[in-house]
Amino acid sequence: MSSKHFFSDPTHLVLSALRSLTLTNPSLAFDEEQKVIFRRPETTNRSNVAVISGGGSGHEPAFAGYVGKGFLTASVAGTIFASPSAEQISRAAIDCVDTDKGVLIIPMNYTGDVLHFGMAVEKTKAAGRKAEFFAIGDDVGVGRSKGGKVGRRGLAGGILVLKIASALAETGASLEDVHRIAQFTNANTVTLGSSLEHVHVPGRDVSSEFVPDDEVEVGMGIHNEPGSHRMKSFSLPSLVKTMLLQLLDHNDPDRAWLIREPGDKFVLLINNLGSVSTLELSGITAEVSLQLARDYDIRPVRTLQGTYLTSLNGLGFSISLLRLADTGLGPGKSLLELLDTPTEAVGWAAPIHKSTWEKHASDGPVELKKADLAHDLPSNLKVDPAILKKSLSAGLRRLIDAEPKITKYDTIVGDGDCGVGLKRGAEAVLKVVEGNDINDDVAITAHKIVGAVEATMDGTSGAIYAIFLNALVHGLRAQDTAGSPIPVDAKIWGQALKSAVTALAKYTPAQVGDRTLVDALVPFCDTLSKTADVHAAAKAAQEGTEATKHLKASLGRTVYVGSEEEWLGKVPDPGAYGLSEFLSGLADSL
Repeated sequence: MSSKHFFSDPTHLVLSALRSLTLTNPSLAFDEEQKVIFRRPETTNRSNVAVISGGGSGHEPAFAGYVGKGFLTASVAGTIFASPSAEQISRAAIDCVDTDKGVLIIPMNYTGDVLHFGMAVEKTKAAGRKAEFFAIGDDVGVGRSKGGKVGRRGLAGGILVLKIASALAETGASLEDVHRIAQFTNANTVTLGSSLEHVHVPGRDVSSEFVPDDEVEVGMGIHNEPGSHRMKSFSLPSLVKTMLLQLLDHNDPDRAWLIREPGDKFVLLINNLGSVSTLELSGITAEVSLQLARDYDIRPVRTLQGTYLTSLNGLGFSISLLRLADTGLGPGKSLLELLDTPTEAVGWAAPIHKSTWEKHASDGPVELKKADLAHDLPSNLKVDPAILKKSLSAGLRRLIDAEPKITKYDTIVGDGDCGVGLKRGAEAVLKVVEGNDINDDVAITAHKIVGAVEATMDGTSGAIYAIFLNALVHGLRAQDTAGSPIPVDAKIWGQALKSAVTALAKYTPAQVGDRTLVDALVPFCDTLSKTADVHAAAKAAQEGTEATKHLKASLGRTVYVGSEEEWLGKVPDPGAYGLSEFLSGLADSL
């Protein structure tokens, strides 16, 4: 791999690259603090759904290069190969777009992106704006058995999904239809990449991992993740034959995501991962087209070739196929018509109209107007602040006292930081609870607790708690319908908790039985919603935690840390144990 770059500071590089988009497309604006590229308000229609994507930098022109008329409304960038934060994304959805129809937030399917973009969806909904979420996954390099609950990775075929969903949004379609067509397009898209070498991130040490000169990695991901296998002493025809078989073989139960029928029409996308010459990429397109026609009787109605989603300077390419199934939306809204709709997004290689250049020649920076957020507004949901303070304090202190035991458990089955992370979050919430900010408005109080969790708890568990608590606030406010004070009882809490569990399930595959904190959380929420008995609910959480001692892990570090003989039947999941201690302390105080 080449470790030579013109930029040595990756932060400066990302900001410079984003800033350049306002130079090549004058209809765009840049929020440098949040790393958001967005369309100027006068170029958008409030009666259209806003479509927001984004992800780690290093995949240019994805995703900021697809912001523009006819395509994305905004894009949020993280550092190189790292997801942007939920705060960045929610600011984009609340402050940078103006819509009465709602927002579709649509990243690629990578764990960090799913959690942070998912958290932003819940924050957006809690702020009073309608929002939907979908994570694009079109890869066939990792099969079903290996991908498991995580699912397919998002690759270059996802750009077709973004283009079609965005074009539909421009027609004034509903959020429900835009969301559905994004999922529908994804279900009819498959992608596979191959690369001759790993890539080097500016500012990092050179990796010791290399792909030997006579090998190619089939299915390599866009962050140097390994693929399905390596081919030795390969030729381009043999490589393309292998790739097309993985993409189109109906008899491969591990990868047969796309089932062809006679007469099906396709769009072909040949994508440069960043460092293949245009000459070679053109030769690859010719070889792929030849084999599709000869071996599969597929003659694409559109062939797109270029640099759509990269892995920095990746020495590889990917093949994407989109089956043009019927959307059911009628004339003008077929997948092909939506794909063909003109756009001014520079990453789609379409020219910017002369009128756009003239209209925005003298425009200055856009002054952002802070939106009125629903979570700042009073609610009619009332609690006794003394009881709330007493019960939360009891649960939080019990969790803090349990830190040594949680840390001990996590040292055996994880990386030892679970107890410290939970304690840090509990101490931050306790500071809020025992301060002067608690009042009888449970929605306002709950939002302050969410802020403390988001500010102090990092990692996967922090994201999970933040998503859950944001959804809990939304679930509480959804029951504020009387127009007069409503005493918040166990029934209201149960309904809000149930809706929060449903929301959380959109962003994590963890279920009861996977040996995670969900084994304590779901039994508590389910029991409280059914019985309105907090003591019975806390007992259900304890029983769920105890059951984790006998479960094999399917998610988290426990999957590959330590030997099962050390902990199976002896050690509960640390996250479930910590949560159960908090819930037990809360219940015992009532």
